Amino acid sequence: MHLEIITPEKKVFEGEVSEIMVPGSHGRFQMLENHAAIISTLVNGTVKVKTTSGIETFELKGGVVELLSNKVIILAESV
Repeated sequence: MHLEIITPEKKVFEGEVSEIMVPGSHGRFQMLENHAAIISTLVNGTVKVKTTSGIETFELKGGVVELLSNKVIILAESV
């Protein structure tokens, strides 16, 4: 899956990941390869992504996430 994490100031992360855990408005949820399309609002919390080099975490200050055809975009207020 291709992931981009973007804030109004800069692109924080871009790369291939195998797993993403995000703080959704109605609770944390996970997205894996070939996940159904989804759009969700996000609350303050930790985004965890699993890459080939390990697990990376980002402290998010709200935003939205969209997943479509194995491409994930997180638009965050700040990271």
